[in-house]
Amino acid sequence: MYKPKAGLPTREQILDFIATSDVPAGKREIAKGFGLSAQDKIGLKALLKDMADEGLIDSAPGRAFHKMGGVPKVTVLRIADVDDGGNVWAVPERWEAEGVPPPRLRVRERKRGALGVGERILARTEEAGNGWIAHPMKVLAPASEQVLGVLREEAGRLWLTGVDKRERREFAVADAGGAAPGDLVLAELAGKPPKIAARVVSKLGDPFAARSFSLIAIHKLGIPDVFSQEALDEAERVSKLPLGEGREDLRDVPIVAIDPEDARDHDDAVWAEADDDPANAGGWKAIVAIADVSFYVRPKSEVDREARRRGNSVYFPDRVVPMLPEILSAEVCSLKEGADRAALACHLRIGKDGSLKSWRFTRAVVRIAANLAYEEAQAIIDSSSPSALREGAGEGGASSDPIVSQEAPPPTPPVNGRGDMLAVLRPLWACWQSLAKARDARAPLDLDLPERRVVLDEQGRIMSVSPRERLDAHRLIEDYMIAANVAAAKALEAKKAPVMYRIHEPPSREKMMALKEYLETFDVPFALGQVVRPATFNHIIERIGDADFRPQVMEQILRTQTQAYYAPGNHGHFGLSLGSYAHFTSPIRRYADLLVHRSLVSAYGLGEGGLPADDAANMESVGEIISRLERRAMEAERDTTDRYVAAFLSERVGQVMDVRITGVTNFGFFATVEGIGGDGLMPVRDLGGEYFRFDEGARTLTGEHSGDVFAQGQTLELRLAEANPVSGALRFEMPEGKGAAPPMRGGRKPVREIKHRGRPMNIRHKGKRR
Repeated sequence: MYKPKAGLPTREQILDFIATSDVPAGKREIAKGFGLSAQDKIGLKALLKDMADEGLIDSAPGRAFHKMGGVPKVTVLRIADVDDGGNVWAVPERWEAEGVPPPRLRVRERKRGALGVGERILARTEEAGNGWIAHPMKVLAPASEQVLGVLREEAGRLWLTGVDKRERREFAVADAGGAAPGDLVLAELAGKPPKIAARVVSKLGDPFAARSFSLIAIHKLGIPDVFSQEALDEAERVSKLPLGEGREDLRDVPIVAIDPEDARDHDDAVWAEADDDPANAGGWKAIVAIADVSFYVRPKSEVDREARRRGNSVYFPDRVVPMLPEILSAEVCSLKEGADRAALACHLRIGKDGSLKSWRFTRAVVRIAANLAYEEAQAIIDSSSPSALREGAGEGGASSDPIVSQEAPPPTPPVNGRGDMLAVLRPLWACWQSLAKARDARAPLDLDLPERRVVLDEQGRIMSVSPRERLDAHRLIEDYMIAANVAAAKALEAKKAPVMYRIHEPPSREKMMALKEYLETFDVPFALGQVVRPATFNHIIERIGDADFRPQVMEQILRTQTQAYYAPGNHGHFGLSLGSYAHFTSPIRRYADLLVHRSLVSAYGLGEGGLPADDAANMESVGEIISRLERRAMEAERDTTDRYVAAFLSERVGQVMDVRITGVTNFGFFATVEGIGGDGLMPVRDLGGEYFRFDEGARTLTGEHSGDVFAQGQTLELRLAEANPVSGALRFEMPEGKGAAPPMRGGRKPVREIKHRGRPMNIRHKGKRR
């Protein structure tokens, strides 16, 4: 047990105490456990508040604390599900761990079948293995599970269809609460299977309205989209802060920001020129200027609390849910053309071979020469011959007096016409050619998988859905940002300062074995036991060449990779083939980058807004939280894009279209529309009367009598039977009705299965392998 100690306990000691306490641990129990004096109790209260703000702990009813992401030892639970096996599952009624999904607890009932969906219980909880167990103590007044869905009418009766495409049940509506068929609603479920009914508690509007698809994701995943008034007021105040003296003056350097055409904020800008240092002959000097968010957003401020609970900005086709209030994210911090802006400047010396020779970081004031879209920058550089890239590389340059004077320099001449911009972009491109050499030498993972772009008109209606074009301008900015991120990590390592690394670990052996089995279905050899590097996967793609199954192999390689995350312990970035890597270049939209900025400010004495000691000690738990928030944002963006794609395709229901099989299961296969995307199900029950055998290893469905094989990667023609914009789900059927064999694209018949080394494979790929 804990021995009384003089002074306050550490955060780790408090967390250990809460985790091992036999009783709910409130402030009184913690103070008693550590033998704190009356004076120490005042400090304890402040410490517990800080721990709650940092996401380390949360308080349960009765003011008892528990570890954030955990469950109080005694708490109120709501029954969320009773599965087909009769197992009862519950979730905490009160859950405020931002970005952390509420845990599902298995309820051990004294009397089987006594509890139904929506009921509330007071329960004692315990963590067992990888899950939680709840022991009911008392059944409380009934409440309900909430579901976001759309009302539909059938035979004079209302039904609720959930917006989650994984939810296949519909619920009879007992009380519509004034909502009509077609309305998007929030409803409560109550009752026991099979008689579970829905009661509408909130009408949210038209699910097909221009802005509803992103609202569905925001509501479903609990993404905070409204700032507190305190945070807004504070943002307004700090936006008026003078830039201050002592900043490096880079206003006469023609730094340019190159971003997507529809960018809502501008974190970064770049500049380069030939290095005149003989020791770096043929090399370059470059500046990567990043918005100095840490100057405006100070630790423990209201804006900082909001930013931490959001973790990152979330981008949708019709809106952005920003990490910072708009006056900061889109105005004062955003690097806008012609305006003086605070920046954290990363000065790089880059060798002829693209290696980073040295780096330094300064707080600076910049005046961006131009905000260019990727397409615009590419068009300008394409007007110049490759041989001209090196010309003009020495133009521009830093001020001889790097300190901001009281008298501002004359404004940068306006950039009008390609001729002016060519002088700025040529050295940028030439320096990038050196960075590209270094990238090719380290051979990072190279998966050319297109990103879908949803284009809306002014009313929010969908104009098009298509793959986003990939230009050299995109690669250029990526390589400059990677160089700055590496420099930030190494600069902090040199000072032995805290680093919030961006970590991507190598694939597990289990995933590598699964990839080997998958590649065997295409007769592509892959040896286990070798040292796995990103180049290992690149070589697989090179061997495949232009085979028609190339896209799905790249997708499978992507699924083989581990998920990147944030943590203070360095395990390298496998995908980029880098030993030290930290996110530094997007502090407007990522909290991890803001932490790196603060650490640089502290480590190099760059002024106010540095990393506090308690944040430095708490990087592990903060890394876990912002990693979960990043995954939440990715899910929201992906789901919303799926809804837009389904809405775009809903006008094409009934049409026969080219699709590619992306996944095969025992109940059917999933396919995506070529060139557009969106996953849809082709149920096995609609493939005809014969029995289809599922091979889990090969991921194929094979007709018992016909021998027809459906496998990942096949391209064929199917009719779009359903496109649901609310859930984002698609459903396909045979072009000639249920049971008819779907023709392969180009008039080819379905492939037949043969055996290759005891495994099924696809004849259609024969002769196209390299």
